[in-house]
Amino acid sequence: MRKILLTFCCVLSLCFLAFAQGHEGHDHSHDGHSHSTEAHDSHGTHGCFEEGSHEFNPGNTAFHHISDQNVFSIGPWQLPLPCILYAKDSGKWDFFSSGKFHPDGHGVGEFAYNKYVLFEGMVHRVKDAGFPDGHIELGHHMVQEVEVEGEKKVYVCYEGEKYEALYKSTADGGLFGGGVTNFFDFSLTKNVISMFVVFLLLGWMFIRIANMYKKREGQAPKGIQSLIEPVFIFIQDEVAKPFLGHKWEVYLPYLMALFFSILGLNLFGQIPFLGNANVTGNLAFTAVLAIFTFLVVNLSGNKHYWEHTLWMPGVPAWLKLFILTPVEILGLFIKPLTLMLRLFANITAGHMVLVIFVGLIFVFAQGNWGGVLGTSVGSGLLTIFMMSIELLVAFIQAFVFTILTASYIGAATEEAHH
Repeated sequence: MRKILLTFCCVLSLCFLAFAQGHEGHDHSHDGHSHSTEAHDSHGTHGCFEEGSHEFNPGNTAFHHISDQNVFSIGPWQLPLPCILYAKDSGKWDFFSSGKFHPDGHGVGEFAYNKYVLFEGMVHRVKDAGFPDGHIELGHHMVQEVEVEGEKKVYVCYEGEKYEALYKSTADGGLFGGGVTNFFDFSLTKNVISMFVVFLLLGWMFIRIANMYKKREGQAPKGIQSLIEPVFIFIQDEVAKPFLGHKWEVYLPYLMALFFSILGLNLFGQIPFLGNANVTGNLAFTAVLAIFTFLVVNLSGNKHYWEHTLWMPGVPAWLKLFILTPVEILGLFIKPLTLMLRLFANITAGHMVLVIFVGLIFVFAQGNWGGVLGTSVGSGLLTIFMMSIELLVAFIQAFVFTILTASYIGAATEEAHH
């Protein structure tokens, strides 16, 4: 109830912000941030970007808020995080705080450091080798995203010249639009910090519960014990034992680690205005979980499992060779792939819908109290409803990932029945 009331109050407060922005004539670019270009930068030279207003786009704003960033946002405050960067062209490592960029309330840096700049909370690196090294003052709104031939690119304006800044290298080889650029980012990003925070909280909680069991042996659960014990017993009795049989104790720690890690991260990401962490909505994180499950399942597979996967007995050879065996081998990789995509898609969609509902306040903010107040109330109610659904989804997705993992392990370790 407190969470709902807090969220509703925050959403209502945004209507006043939206109205004020409508009066002051501030514009919002594609990501919902104020990026109306100034005619001069801090050095007094002419700006590089065309002036003009852009309509607020809730979708792009949602993508910005669920992205992994080099700053941790708490409301309007940007908390700097450690940056660990490697420049491919110079072979140089840089270790510094993202506070060197002097980010504004939207995560856009007003300074450059060793060719690195900050845009929407994420580090980019200037492509041109002629751009100066060191700590360089750029000014306000001197890092912007510009559409060039249908493709959006980030540019830096410095002393009247416009320099392209590249996004960090990714490990997908271009599969998801990334690829290798001129630098690698090994920083402790918002998602990494969120993982550490959640895992420390979970570790503290379970150590405390274990100590309580030792001190209160034979007594009824109390406090946090009474909250966690039913959940633990449910996963043990309704997931581990039915799917794993007599081997349930071997795999129970892994299943519990999966369930509580996913659940904890899901719930942490739903705290309003606290970083907008989207760890379980990140493909890299869900892919790692899926790879662990893939390894546990296939390394635990017995003779019966591999026999029926690679060469089913009692089936014509031509059918096995051309249909069944290829399908079974493909299924080994499809199972973890579906685990990865299901968790990613459900959590990401929920976060985006919440931000878009709040963004509707700014879409309909045209400087009149009636439209702003009416939209804020409607968006607030929709947001509260979606947060209730998301709370349910947080538990469901943790449970689904765990029960499917248990079923895959059970199928791999099942003994042959004659």
